[in-house]
Amino acid sequence: MDAFDDRTPIYQQIADRIRGAILSGELSEGEQVMSTTQYATTYRINPATAAKAMAQLVDEGLLEKRRGLGMFVEPGARERLRAAGRATFFARSLDPVLAEAATLGIPTGQIIDHIRRTR
Repeated sequence: MDAFDDRTPIYQQIADRIRGAILSGELSEGEQVMSTTQYATTYRINPATAAKAMAQLVDEGLLEKRRGLGMFVEPGARERLRAAGRATFFARSLDPVLAEAATLGIPTGQIIDHIRRTR
């Protein structure tokens, strides 16, 4: 893991990195993630910072805490992240493109044909 940047809170960066590892398949469903103590020791951060990231991921249903064992990736976590990513993709990326195409008078069929040709 690279160093943390100054723009985003460290707990958020930890949570984002774990989300990315789940989404990419680097962390599988049921797999144990690094403990808050390990994060604190490895990256020389406050254990409460790592715990805040883990708590956020538990609240999102991506991790589960097993008493005495640690944190594990929840079943279905990857698909939940993918579904959320798809919704964000359409809202943030595709919807503005379609709006601009409509303004320019580009028919939907022409957009679909272009996508098929470039894939």
